[in-house]
Amino acid sequence: MEIVSDVASADTAIINTCGFIRSAVSENISEILDLISIKQKGLLSRIGVVGCLVARFGDELKRNMPEVDFWAGCNDIDTILRSLLLPSCRFTQRAGLPGDSAHMRYLKISDGCDNACSYCTIPLIRGRARSKTIKDLVGEASRLVSDGAREICLVAQDLSSYGVDIGLKGGLISLLDALESSLPGNLWLRLMYVQPSGVDRALLERVANGEQVLPYLDIPVQHSSPRILELMNRGGSAKKLLWIFETARAIRLDFALRTTCMVGFPGETRGDFAGLLKFIETARPDRMGAFEFSPEEGTAAAKMPGQISNRTKKSRMERLMSLQEEISLLRQNLFVGRELDVMIDLAGGGDYAEGRSFREAPEVDGIIELSGVPAGASPGDIIKATMTGAFEHDMTAKVFA
Repeated sequence: MEIVSDVASADTAIINTCGFIRSAVSENISEILDLISIKQKGLLSRIGVVGCLVARFGDELKRNMPEVDFWAGCNDIDTILRSLLLPSCRFTQRAGLPGDSAHMRYLKISDGCDNACSYCTIPLIRGRARSKTIKDLVGEASRLVSDGAREICLVAQDLSSYGVDIGLKGGLISLLDALESSLPGNLWLRLMYVQPSGVDRALLERVANGEQVLPYLDIPVQHSSPRILELMNRGGSAKKLLWIFETARAIRLDFALRTTCMVGFPGETRGDFAGLLKFIETARPDRMGAFEFSPEEGTAAAKMPGQISNRTKKSRMERLMSLQEEISLLRQNLFVGRELDVMIDLAGGGDYAEGRSFREAPEVDGIIELSGVPAGASPGDIIKATMTGAFEHDMTAKVFA
């Protein structure tokens, strides 16, 4: 079997789903219905639906979508192989990706979560945290590099708890040490989804001063109000959270910090929201993802009193993101005139290309529009470019001969 880059040229389509929040559920169902429509036109032979949506709503989906040929929950590779009529195969390693995306890969270091946030369905869907061994991860990362990876993003529901379940102390730092000592020096390693409860000075210094590890962290704070954080079952305070941002920037002024916030959690008052705005204004994250609270079936927060109206949630979201755009632009302007290493993601023809520096994670952050790119440059190449312009999300840059 061969992986192809578009559905039109496929015999079998497999959609890997998310069931985390209502909007994701709706989007996934829409995608499944689109595949069913393509199949009914005779352009697809088989459809498989796998992942979190199946783990959460599998029985209901199977009743309502008989056109789907096979279903599999999270990590159920054996069911997928049997459904593809490959029962004798055994999953040994991931296949290479087609096209330009091969130079950037994700490495999941653990699955599941023990944090039990009151709004979150992940423990219900994926279970408790389960870490892969350092040996296995180094081997998988090495294979990704052999397949053409130039950047590897480490992902998990909570990177900072890596190794706790298998008895590792300082597990994440130990993993970074092992990866850096085993992989090529020109590889980028990026950390995503580090819960603030697991961030200390040692981790910040390790990330800031890494060789292959980029000075970039995605730290979801969710809120700054101690009362709301307690209701979320996250604990902490604005002071403790602010310490992370201030310490990271004290260690390295250009440390790139991304965060996630939630608005409209049950009981969130105007004062709570004003405090969140003040926190973001002080912490100055480079980038932010924000969500309106979604009351998810099976979570404690869905039954809490003080549910916030959709209108109020939308208004607060707009105010929060407007503030973040201002902060993002200020942070972006700090880099105008600086020369940065930029990894090309898309060679657009002529001397134009699109890429990212250490400050931009793939898919969730902005891009850098490059001019003056030498002929023959291709995705995965790293070139030096001078930043020439800044916008709220993206930047422009020029490669000087």
